[in-house]
Amino acid sequence: MSIEKSGFHWLKSGGAVCRKSNGWHEVKGSTEMATAGEETLASEEQQIGGQAGELEWTVIILTCQFKDSVRAFHRELEIRQRKGSIAPGVALLTVEDPEAHVGSGGATLNALLVAAEHLSAKAGYTVFYSIQMNGVPDTVLSSKNTLLEKLSRTNSGLYVAKIKIHNLLFRLDPFIEVVTSDVLQKARILILHMGRDFPFDGCGRSFTCFAMENPTCKAEALVCNIDVLLHLMTHKLGPGSPPGVWVCSTDMVLTVPSNPAICWDGFRGVRVVSVPGSVTYARNHGVYLIDQEGYICDIIYKGTEEKIKECALKDGRVPLVSGIVFFSSDTAERLLATHVTPPLDGCTYMGLDSGARPVQLSIFFDILLCMARHIGKDVFVNGARRILQSGDITPPDTDVATMKSARVVLWQELRGVPITAVLIADGGYDYMSLSPNDHIQNLTRRRSMSECFVSRHVVYSKMTHPALLNENCSVINSHLEGEIRVDANSVVQHCHLEGSIHCGSGCLLSGLDLPSSPMLQQCRLQDVIIQGHHIKLRGLKLRTFSMLGRLDDLQVPFSNSSSTFLNVPWSTFFERMGIRKEEVWAPSLEQNNLLNAQLFPVLHVSQPLGVEDVLWLLGRGSGWHLRKWQSAWRLSMREILSCLDQHAELNWRQQLFLARAQHQVVSTLHARRDSSLCPLIRAAVCEGYEQQILHTLDTVAATSKDMGVAARTLACVADVLGCMAGGQGGLQSGPAANRAWSEAFRLLEIGNVALGVEKLTEERAHWLNRPDLLVRAARHYEGAGQILIRQAVMSARQFVSVREVGLPPVNQWVVAECPARIDMAGGWSDTPPIAYEHGGAVLGVAILVDKRRPIGAKVRRITEPELRLVLSGGGGEQGMGVEVTCQSLDQLKDYCQPHAPGALLKTAFICTEIIQYPSQVSLRDQLMARFGGGFELHTWSSLPHGSGMGTSSILAGAVVAALISAAGKSCDTASLIHVVLHLEQILTTGGGWQDQVGGLVPGVKIGRSRAQLPLRVEVERIPVADGFMKTLSEHLLLVYTGKTRLARNLLQDVLRNWYARLPSIVQNTDALVRNAEECMQAFIKGDLSQIGQCLNTYWQQKKCMAPGCEPLTVQEMMTILQPHIHGQSLAGAGGGGFLYLLTKRPKQKVAIERILRASKGLGTFSVHEVEVDETGLTVSLAGPEEHPHPTRII
Repeated sequence: MSIEKSGFHWLKSGGAVCRKSNGWHEVKGSTEMATAGEETLASEEQQIGGQAGELEWTVIILTCQFKDSVRAFHRELEIRQRKGSIAPGVALLTVEDPEAHVGSGGATLNALLVAAEHLSAKAGYTVFYSIQMNGVPDTVLSSKNTLLEKLSRTNSGLYVAKIKIHNLLFRLDPFIEVVTSDVLQKARILILHMGRDFPFDGCGRSFTCFAMENPTCKAEALVCNIDVLLHLMTHKLGPGSPPGVWVCSTDMVLTVPSNPAICWDGFRGVRVVSVPGSVTYARNHGVYLIDQEGYICDIIYKGTEEKIKECALKDGRVPLVSGIVFFSSDTAERLLATHVTPPLDGCTYMGLDSGARPVQLSIFFDILLCMARHIGKDVFVNGARRILQSGDITPPDTDVATMKSARVVLWQELRGVPITAVLIADGGYDYMSLSPNDHIQNLTRRRSMSECFVSRHVVYSKMTHPALLNENCSVINSHLEGEIRVDANSVVQHCHLEGSIHCGSGCLLSGLDLPSSPMLQQCRLQDVIIQGHHIKLRGLKLRTFSMLGRLDDLQVPFSNSSSTFLNVPWSTFFERMGIRKEEVWAPSLEQNNLLNAQLFPVLHVSQPLGVEDVLWLLGRGSGWHLRKWQSAWRLSMREILSCLDQHAELNWRQQLFLARAQHQVVSTLHARRDSSLCPLIRAAVCEGYEQQILHTLDTVAATSKDMGVAARTLACVADVLGCMAGGQGGLQSGPAANRAWSEAFRLLEIGNVALGVEKLTEERAHWLNRPDLLVRAARHYEGAGQILIRQAVMSARQFVSVREVGLPPVNQWVVAECPARIDMAGGWSDTPPIAYEHGGAVLGVAILVDKRRPIGAKVRRITEPELRLVLSGGGGEQGMGVEVTCQSLDQLKDYCQPHAPGALLKTAFICTEIIQYPSQVSLRDQLMARFGGGFELHTWSSLPHGSGMGTSSILAGAVVAALISAAGKSCDTASLIHVVLHLEQILTTGGGWQDQVGGLVPGVKIGRSRAQLPLRVEVERIPVADGFMKTLSEHLLLVYTGKTRLARNLLQDVLRNWYARLPSIVQNTDALVRNAEECMQAFIKGDLSQIGQCLNTYWQQKKCMAPGCEPLTVQEMMTILQPHIHGQSLAGAGGGGFLYLLTKRPKQKVAIERILRASKGLGTFSVHEVEVDETGLTVSLAGPEEHPHPTRII
């Protein structure tokens, strides 16, 4: 059954209701739009190539009134495309209306012609024609030199032009086309009409800003009416529709809270979208008369109450004309064919360029009306129903005879095209009328236009006293400095004001600049609209001001008793101010109303003008003000609107938006707020003010006394540079040691941050002209940030306490041994800068692996003045390894390169201050002077590289403990924890504090750090019940996955996301710390099941923190083990290494091995026993033959 027989579509939240011949049929699922043919929306999408959830436009066209506005508004579309609200592949066209006012119908026809030309050109069709003339050589002419006389369609569907040359008609060769219908057959076109002038916004109704935000948008942006309509058309009304042309007016506020699923089965012709409204509201608007089968029978505008009620729905409401129409591709082709037929050629630029007379056409009351069922030809062609849009300021200028001819063409071409309606049952419609009161209500009403837009009373604004703003007011894109009070039902938008100003109820302040503030402080503002306008007047760019009353009617004639200005009758105003009527309206005017009253000064021969030159109209006339007003060149509101400089207005709005963004950058960084600057950074890059944001960031970094703030700021600079690269140039993670940046890095290393940032800025200027250079520069800024992080973490050095105890004998071995650790909750929160910006808490358990302490170091003094370093290859203390001998300081210079042989051990000598590096004193002299010889240091670990068990940090702790003892000193475990933090920063591996806490402190414990510098780690041993440690050991197992993780890559990504303060990362960090505290309580209670739940939660949090840390084979392994365990997680950062399990049953090593071996595709793995270590780090003395001495040092 076809759509026109299935009837009128009612759409409501959660699905759709289709009117059928046998009654209403409700469909509950949005993809179950059944019709008589029982086809579904999903199947229709497969037929037409639609995509549920989002319509992929081919072209979006914005029509605007003036040529001077085209570039400004086209840039606005491009910005939206860069910000992601318009898909990247969509062609954007901004089309000026022809010089004459052609109405919504003429603008649609003209836009459709431009779109077809664009698509034809894109498809490769030439604009040159080969002309054959008898007795005349072949001639090639450009289309610009050709007068199109007729455009006819061939049997093949091609359009072929005919031209007149010397009054002879010639046919162009059909193989060369002007426009082809093929380009419309698969295209999805959206035409957005800006409409005519709007007295309450310099950028028209389309770019009127609402008090809303879109939290889902990746880039910050003011929410304008066009943004809401684009979203509704792309995500709500358009999805599933076949190829064709959507036409959407932007002169209304449209609300579509639900996700309507429009049924397109069997559709052809035209479909209008309607929302229900009251009969009272419909008296000033258009309504559809719809029959039982869903066809449009008539379109009524400002009808009588009786006529409107004939259109009523069952609930008494009526279907309003909402300004949205869809033309099938075939219908759009038929409409396009009329553009070469007089007098409709006068609707397009091509016709006007060819000398045609302009024609004004309405899309609803001309184009659509001829398709309505109850409209006869005589009524349509000869009827007096010539209607403009209700808010049009410009009167019609098309004569009756021309209009009749135009309607004849429309009737011949479009009559018989079926036109049906879709009603959005829960939708809302408010026409943006010329009523000041209506406009204020539109801007202060809190409504749900769509689920992605959130209404707030203050958006993208900066104020010093937010408590003075009533929650029922709206403040949009403004700076309010000082005690500025805004009462309920008032709006302040695009203003920069200061001082003590009281904006009473019912006001709209728009576009007012800082110099306006002193005069506003002296006025009592109530029920007034005060606007600043950017205008161009005879080559001059000016700022002028206007003022209206909230209750004024701009169009009612002066002679009408209800006519007012500033809410009082004209007679009262004239008497109060001493102004004469003749001074306001010229005698030549046909109609005197507020719209054309010349009230607002724009130029004065000798004195500057400002807002005071309209504010005085609120009081009583004084001689000085009156004389100045009388001698000024004044314009009416209509004249001001015709002189508007939209480019300057948009620039003013952008300046306010940028200034607020710069303030937000500074305040967020200095206050260390967990607010993401990424949307702001993306907005800056998309709108072209990235240099201003970079300058702001440079200033913050250079002037901050807090290393943490400076480091975050440099990371933000890296984000700006990465965003400027536009997804090109490679990955942001990468090397950062180019020599060009070395001087800046050197300055940062020695603590000269201000000069270091200056050098960074100088070098950055050479890296901005290519995406690959931008990415490389971003890497170096991240590297610079790492330097400052290291310096911030090195503040932990002050919590190290060492005392002298005397040197051990030469050849006396000092042996340090440590358990491994597993992290049960809270990991990542210990990682700088998270540890000192957010605060961290990690619960860890020291463990023996297969009954062994897997990590250790031993050191002894030797007589030779050198450093002998022996690194075991992973097979334990006796395993094969690498030997490095250092006999000069030059052999220590690679200490900060983590992959250099012996780097950790070299760093340990420097960090413990056994060796001074750099130094003018040689290594030999240093060793002989202080120790009478050198040192031999051995290290080992039986755990594989990348195990996730904290090996490197725990090994660093063992090395430092042994070295301190061998150097004749002693320190406690708390000092060792902070020494290792310091060491890892010198080594440049970064990392947090949980590993050394887990391996140096025995048993179960929780480490914490506060959100402050200097970074201090405090450790609390968790008291557990007697016997619980044994129980825990029996339920813990380790599974080596055979996968080696790359912690450094994970670390770079996590730190970048943290510095970006992505909301998901901030929330997850909160949850990590909270889960660690909950896990501690589970240990105190001895509840294995709850511990397992915390462990499972922890693993999910790790995956959120570092996406990609779960290899597929590990995921499969964890799924297999899930029924047998309380909880499980990969150790450390994840990505590979060890998987640790808390089994439901004790002593499950053999059972777990059997389960895993029974599963194919898991690769090489091994299962290991775990025992909780209750000793922690031990340091003991051994003789030359390495027999341990019974004396414990630590």
